[in-house]
Amino acid sequence: MQEFEHIQSLWQSHSVEVKISSEEMLAQAKKEVKAIRTKSLFNIAGMVVSFLAIGSILVLFDFNSWTTPVGIGIIIATVAIYTLILFKEHLLISKNDFTIHPAAYLANLKAYQLSRLHLHNKLYWFYTFAVSIGVTLYFYETLNQMDTWIQLSFVLFTIIWIVFCATILRKGYMNREKERIDLLIEKFQRISNQLQDKH
Repeated sequence: MQEFEHIQSLWQSHSVEVKISSEEMLAQAKKEVKAIRTKSLFNIAGMVVSFLAIGSILVLFDFNSWTTPVGIGIIIATVAIYTLILFKEHLLISKNDFTIHPAAYLANLKAYQLSRLHLHNKLYWFYTFAVSIGVTLYFYETLNQMDTWIQLSFVLFTIIWIVFCATILRKGYMNREKERIDLLIEKFQRISNQLQDKH
């Protein structure tokens, strides 16, 4: 038993330092940036497809109530604004090459992180509120023709879904994204420091 404790204490006191070259770290960081850019493009593409799909409803169908086209209009405007914000964020992480402009790239990455934080906090509530009003106006004509219990079920489901997305899904996503970008910023700062030490 004493031998085991002795070996364990030796193992714990022995620290191994893994050295990663700045080139390897830069390759890893660039791969992560590429993944973020690709995800960003998919988000933008998804929003554009949503914009076109919702817009086609407005063009292809006739409605009896004025509330339906107004609701669709609010949703379309909200999706368009959100898409523009996502596009501006995408430009932040696509603008500069780290190897050419390290300081500018780090500044853009930090600005991207702040923008994402703002998007998931204040702008998320604007988006949710606007889309909720739009959906309510859109379904007003349809729900008016349904039984009261169906109307209440629809409203209850919508409220539960919004609360679920606003709490569990949003917070988990925010934490994962913040952690990922923090690690990326840290990597780029370490690479920048290593490159400066070489000169």
